[in-house]
Amino acid sequence: MSIPRLKTYLSWMAAVLMLGQVLTAQAEALPDFTSLVEQASPAVVNISTRQKLPDRSVAQGQAPDLEGLPPMLREFLERSMPPGSRPPGSGKGDRQREAQSLGSGFIISPDGFILTNNHVIDGADEILVRLSDRSEMKAKLIGTDPRTDVAVLKIDGKDLPTVKLGNSDKLKVGEWVLAIGSPFGFDHSVTKGIVSAKGRSLPNDTYVPFIQTDVAINPGNSGGPLFNMAGEVVGINSQIFTRSGGFMGLSFAIPIDVAMDVANQLKANGKVNRGWLGVVIQEVNKDLAESFGLDKPAGALVAQVLDDGPAAKGGLQVGDVILSANGTPIVMSADLPHLIGNLKDGSKAELEVIRDGKRQKLTVTVGALPAEGEEMGAADSGVERNSNRLGVSVTDLTPEQMKSLDLKGGVVIKDVQDGPASLIGLQTGDVITHLNNQAITSAKQFTEVAKGLPKNRSVSMRVLRQGRATFITFKLAE
Repeated sequence: MSIPRLKTYLSWMAAVLMLGQVLTAQAEALPDFTSLVEQASPAVVNISTRQKLPDRSVAQGQAPDLEGLPPMLREFLERSMPPGSRPPGSGKGDRQREAQSLGSGFIISPDGFILTNNHVIDGADEILVRLSDRSEMKAKLIGTDPRTDVAVLKIDGKDLPTVKLGNSDKLKVGEWVLAIGSPFGFDHSVTKGIVSAKGRSLPNDTYVPFIQTDVAINPGNSGGPLFNMAGEVVGINSQIFTRSGGFMGLSFAIPIDVAMDVANQLKANGKVNRGWLGVVIQEVNKDLAESFGLDKPAGALVAQVLDDGPAAKGGLQVGDVILSANGTPIVMSADLPHLIGNLKDGSKAELEVIRDGKRQKLTVTVGALPAEGEEMGAADSGVERNSNRLGVSVTDLTPEQMKSLDLKGGVVIKDVQDGPASLIGLQTGDVITHLNNQAITSAKQFTEVAKGLPKNRSVSMRVLRQGRATFITFKLAE
């Protein structure tokens, strides 16, 4: 072989070896989930429920014809169909029907305590748990907490396989995670992904700082465990964001620290106790931050203080912006319920607030979260007065209205004309209690404050609508 050919051959061999090293390094960098799945799967269970429903006839022609399909496929489709739409003969009784739901769970103690979602077993007359060895047994409901969507079950057993519990606070965004569950009834399905975000707040879920992942979660995964790479449970898969009904890349898990605190309280007391301030808060956006003299949007704006509640007794006022609680910064308003909810009834909360542009500290004795929130009604009557600058007509609140709304002042909107009020969404019947950081006591004062509003600068207004208070902002043009 000639020297040029030898050099070419050697160069080619070096390139092949280098490519092989690169591919090997990439393969070694990818996670291997096999050992994790082998160790953790035995403690993951399938949960099905039965709920007796009143009998009703099935509309002819609406149930799909499943005759002729393989038995397994027919059973799967029948279980997926909503109650009342199954074909005749698919049920087990002539006078009663049984609704079934499918979910997942995991064993946390050798004697048979199981964690799952509340919505998996909600309304069930019977709960069945199927273990990894295909054995099935009835479960007893120990307790539920709808606010966090956590439920605790108990099955009879000893020396049962259990999961290892991790620390969800130590999770990092970008970390690999894995889910095991029963999507659409397919037991012990495994999906993987990464942590997309932490501390997510979702509508109607005030007390859960969700873990967001891109792990594929589908109906039936609910209540199943989310593992880190050490094989430890760091969350309970609970919700997905979807427009199609299936997985779209946004999944949410309840942090295991939150779930275990709830579980321990349910096992000990049968209920969950949470701290409560007695305020209605809202997010501080850029315009609100400007109107309250803040350097940047942050904190929780107090839109309403409930009478005789812990916040009212501690001196918290409407318009205060809470910047921290017990030294922990409040970046988003949703951070506050998480922090206060973890405190016990009677404990102290050191709050740093902005009031009238100045920082100050308040100490509030935390109360116990009531079982049900209070709502205030709205009424409208009185002598009409006008404020043409904003395009809204207002009247004084009567003593009866102020008493029923628990207010010391304010005005009620009688009419909304074309103008700024219409553009910002004000409606007839809304009650205005503050304008430009000033408490409104009468229609006359409202008109005077409105006349002096600055131009081309964010102005805040506190509005009470159907018992809910909120701050809105607007700007008046030149």
